[in-house]
Amino acid sequence: MSDPLRVFIGYDERQPLAFTVLSHSIARHSSVPVSITPLILPQLPIKRRGLTSFTYSRFLVPFLCGYRGVALFLDADMVVTGDIKNLFGQSISQMAVHVMQEQPKFEWASAMLFNNYICKNLTPEFVEDGSNKLFDLEWARGRVGTLPPEWNHCVGYAKPKEAKLYHYTQGLPCLIEPAGLSEDQHWHAEFDAAIHTVPWSELMGNSVHAEPVMRRFKERNEHAYH
Repeated sequence: MSDPLRVFIGYDERQPLAFTVLSHSIARHSSVPVSITPLILPQLPIKRRGLTSFTYSRFLVPFLCGYRGVALFLDADMVVTGDIKNLFGQSISQMAVHVMQEQPKFEWASAMLFNNYICKNLTPEFVEDGSNKLFDLEWARGRVGTLPPEWNHCVGYAKPKEAKLYHYTQGLPCLIEPAGLSEDQHWHAEFDAAIHTVPWSELMGNSVHAEPVMRRFKERNEHAYH
């Protein structure tokens, strides 16, 4: 069996909900095992930050993979509705990175499929150096491939359509200000799936833990009526 697909997600400590919903959406639609890692800045060998704490840490993905294999970076404000295996199935042997190029260039780095062994210049020292303009992708030395448009659909900018990855770059639709677009339904569906649970009795009713739990439950109820 092959190793799990490696996915790294930008983590913003101000909005952990975004990571939770995105990571669950990836896992529930994937047909193969996936390893999902949040890029939490205090755990990483750089301190450089921008608008978010993962503005620059995204470029550490090849380093974190030991410059081996293929790995995907995603901004946190996304949900995936397709099988991530299909995205990894692209032929990237000659490219350092694949991005979705049918959008403004400043959004290219929001979803990057790295060919890690070609990206050995992306060291922590290189990423930390503020003189390096990482978002221009010059570090890839022209070896920049393209992702299918449906794998980074920018909600609020691109014309609404069915996609496999929705990018809520104007803000999550659970917030009042950016809400109201037709594509909001996809984020809300993944949010509902991520927080879903069944009744305790269905989960635990036949387990060895049921008896003491039910005894305490009965005692609490009896106490409440006295």
